[in-house]
Amino acid sequence: MNSLDGAVTTHLLWAHLWLGPFMEFGFMRSALLGCAALAVSAAPVGVFLMLRRMSLTGDAMAHAILPGAAIGYLVAGLSLGAMTVGGIVAGLAVAVGSGLVARNTVLREDTSLAAFYLLSLALGVLIVSIRGNSVDLLHVLFGTVLALDNAALTLLGGIAVVTLVSLRVLYRPLVLDCLDPGFLRGNSRWSAAAHYGFLALLVINLVAGFHALGTLMAVGMMVLPAATARFWVRRLGPLLGLAVLLALLACAAGLLLSYHADWPTGPVIVLSLGTGYLFSLVFGPHGLLRHQRPASLHLKA
Repeated sequence: MNSLDGAVTTHLLWAHLWLGPFMEFGFMRSALLGCAALAVSAAPVGVFLMLRRMSLTGDAMAHAILPGAAIGYLVAGLSLGAMTVGGIVAGLAVAVGSGLVARNTVLREDTSLAAFYLLSLALGVLIVSIRGNSVDLLHVLFGTVLALDNAALTLLGGIAVVTLVSLRVLYRPLVLDCLDPGFLRGNSRWSAAAHYGFLALLVINLVAGFHALGTLMAVGMMVLPAATARFWVRRLGPLLGLAVLLALLACAAGLLLSYHADWPTGPVIVLSLGTGYLFSLVFGPHGLLRHQRPASLHLKA
């Protein structure tokens, strides 16, 4: 009987550690819902970002949205709408501007994008530092995932729905663009829609990540789940599903760890994603211990 009581007590303790914070505190439930919406939305975008070899582009774009969000902050304070619109406008401006420079000058697109995003990042930090305070700067750089209100959750949910519907419509062109961009440009009218549509999805998901995890962490929800899943599966369908699952698990683990250890939530979530990546890098079927060249990814449209 004592053994049974001890087992029950242990199970109750573990249940309290895992479920207690979400059952007791509304802000933890809101954070979990927001992170779940972001995971469902950003992780599939991250898979295509990885397959298109644009992971560093995603990181650059995450920094590029900062001045727009900062200008929105100057105009309306910590307004969700103003900072969202400002971030989207700034991100699209950097994406289009760097593309035009690459097409009309001797600079390649990676160089022009690096120049634009460095200017944007410096300008954004300067604006917030001059007109705000240290708390505002931390909010912009590292996010406020534990302070997501109903308006923020609605925004994250709306972006998730738009992303999933758009990916369903653009799925075949995006797959072809990953396999053979030249063939898609020469034989399909969907080429421009796939390219610019994907850039738009990238920007709005970075803005969503900006509200939850901040400018410096937003791209982590895209790149790390996709890279981790790649060590385990080869086909595109399972890759998309596993990336979402890994993002969801890392978000829940990061929220719980930050709650119990009293650590900053955004960085802990990204570190949880990074821990999964490092484990998969070593022990995954396509990781280091297998000592084999990565097999080609099987893409099915």
